[in-house]
Amino acid sequence: MNDIAAELDAYLTRYANTLSSYDSQAAADLWGSPGMILNDQQGAGVLESREAMASGLEQSYPLYRKLGLASVGYERLDHQQLSDAIFLVRVRWLFYDSDGTEMTDSFATYILRRGEEGLQAFVYVPADDVEKLQALADKKGVNLFG
Repeated sequence: MNDIAAELDAYLTRYANTLSSYDSQAAADLWGSPGMILNDQQGAGVLESREAMASGLEQSYPLYRKLGLASVGYERLDHQQLSDAIFLVRVRWLFYDSDGTEMTDSFATYILRRGEEGLQAFVYVPADDVEKLQALADKKGVNLFG
């Protein structure tokens, strides 16, 4: 496919839909293995399998439901082609409640590779998710740790 922007948007739309539907297995299927999360607070974490990714996502779902998350959207901010099959993508995730009101947003960067299964994420670098999640929890009176 020559129009990588359309391919990236199709991937991000599928990803947003898996998050909106709390479908951890479908979300994990959009990842290659191993997958890496690299952040400022805790360094790097590697998820060796899609099953581990799905399990990690499922653990966060009760909190997201408690916060009132009903759907996820995105804005693709930028992308760069690093090689024939590897792309760097900057995204602004948008989180909505059941009324369609934006609750918060979050910025992230991904490294995606196009392979036999299409585009898959291999590296995720969140920019502000911890801070934004804490601010939303404070606003809603939800204890993130209890």
